[in-house]
Amino acid sequence: MKILYLTGGAGQMYCGSCLRDNALATELIARGHDVTLLPVYTPTLTDEPNVSGDRVFFGGISVYLEQYVPLFRKSPQWLDRLWDSTPMLQLASRRSISTSPKMLGELTVSMLKGEKGFQHKEISKLLDWLKHEGPPDVVSLPYSLLLGLAKRLKEALDRPICCTLQGEDLFLEGLQEPYRSEAKELIGSNLRLVDAFISVSEYYADFMPDYLGIPREKIRVVPLGINLQGYEQRKSERSDPFTIGFFARIAPEKGLHVLADAYRAMRASGDLPNARLEAAGYLAPEHKSYLINIEKQMKEAGLASEFHYRGVVDREEKIAFLKTLDLLSVPATYDEPKGMFLLEAMACGVPVVQPKRGAFPEIIEKTGGGLLVEPDRAESLAAGILRIYRDPILAKELGRSGFEKVRMHYSVARMADRALETYESMLTHEHEPQKSTPRTGSPPNAKAHNQPARAGESIEPGA
Repeated sequence: MKILYLTGGAGQMYCGSCLRDNALATELIARGHDVTLLPVYTPTLTDEPNVSGDRVFFGGISVYLEQYVPLFRKSPQWLDRLWDSTPMLQLASRRSISTSPKMLGELTVSMLKGEKGFQHKEISKLLDWLKHEGPPDVVSLPYSLLLGLAKRLKEALDRPICCTLQGEDLFLEGLQEPYRSEAKELIGSNLRLVDAFISVSEYYADFMPDYLGIPREKIRVVPLGINLQGYEQRKSERSDPFTIGFFARIAPEKGLHVLADAYRAMRASGDLPNARLEAAGYLAPEHKSYLINIEKQMKEAGLASEFHYRGVVDREEKIAFLKTLDLLSVPATYDEPKGMFLLEAMACGVPVVQPKRGAFPEIIEKTGGGLLVEPDRAESLAAGILRIYRDPILAKELGRSGFEKVRMHYSVARMADRALETYESMLTHEHEPQKSTPRTGSPPNAKAHNQPARAGESIEPGA
């Protein structure tokens, strides 16, 4: 199968979506499929061999210049090649550029307008390049924010288009009005051009029909999968001191502050007499003050020496970091649709304690690799952590179950199997008459998934 696969770059950040796209493309290529993985905005950063192409389309510099400097909407190709070169994009991505909410909204809406947006020249560049590549069997878009490309791709290639759904509502809810509503309306107007949507979780497949108006029957679930090479089970003995880990972006929505609150409460009560809190993950410049505030609170509690931020880690460092943990918790304050960090921790036999929201329940229920607690409540999180701390047998059982069942349910091979089923289904039904007109647009009362979830039991086994 020949697959044209677009993937969104995230500058100098290890992005979960980039890692997923690269892992899936790598597995499909290994099976003999002809996959062209095209980065958009910036080159992608992965912690495995990167199979994406050298050329970046819709380069971030060009997209910005075309939005705000009319001259660049008709600039010559030799100048565009300079802005779109990998070295220039990598240099730009190393700098912290302050982006106002208004600017973010304007760029998003313009991109979703496609050929009617300010970046229409970028679509022509992509289509010109594709003329020399031969038509693909399937076109894959990385998220619904790029549905402005669907019309021209459909006209030029006349091939089925699928679009992955992997967390764009959090971005959309961060936009100011009127840009948020306009962006959702533009996405809705392009839904009819997409043959199938791929959701990374059952939770998100059920959420997105109400949020964006996507017909549920057009959504296929392709659960996350990770490359398990190099992941080994951690030693079964408890660490001394007991080590609690956090592995995700250092940002308020990922909930490090909730974990730190729970940690301080456990240490103050004496329930956790000897412990440490370890964190690793990308820290954006705009969130440095957030981390500083957490460090300040830990210092005021007399726990400064027990909290360590390890920064960004590569694949080898990531696995080594996870194997030092007795448990992992990323108590996100929104309904996370992915949760790749859970799979990575379980792949090392590390039990997890997570809020009962988003995709976390389905991951923990499938793997039996952790406990679920009430969202946004440090005391409930602390109770879950203490249950594992006080019961070494339970900790061992959770770790063993997660280690085994991640390999059963969340391998990259299984993800590729499900993706291929979707692609083959699209091709099978390509020439069948459409039985019903899909609804488009967003329902007026659709809410984002970062609304508080209904709490389940305070603590419950994941299995």
